[in-house]
Amino acid sequence: MTRMMQFNSPFLLGFDDMEQLLERVAKGSDGYPPYNVEEVIAGSGDTQKRALRITLAVAGFSRDELSVTLEDNQLVIRGRQRDGSERVFLHRGIAARQFQRAFVLADGMDAVGASLENGLLSIDLVRPEPSKLVKTIEISGQ
Repeated sequence: MTRMMQFNSPFLLGFDDMEQLLERVAKGSDGYPPYNVEEVIAGSGDTQKRALRITLAVAGFSRDELSVTLEDNQLVIRGRQRDGSERVFLHRGIAARQFQRAFVLADGMDAVGASLENGLLSIDLVRPEPSKLVKTIEISGQ
């Protein structure tokens, strides 16, 4: 197993968890279900903001078989199809499989809604407005 470079630069203070985050993202998954990430405009008029939309191809899943949760700055989408035991298949080419797909979100990002339409699950995320903070630190002593 190849380890990523550690964040040991004196200019990267407080980024202790970044290496673990990058390793978690690099692991990825098996590619199922396929997904798109796009930038969209949310709101109208003066309240327009840039937002993100993640769309997953989840054909065959009902709304009750899908869950979308935020867990420690991770957006986690899970799908679990119920296998109808009353059905008799002569050929089964479409597997009833479960999946879990996770996306790491930046601090402050929030999921504002999800919809399922025509086999596509779309989740809308809003980005936090960047705030510029300038703080003067008082110097004590003589």
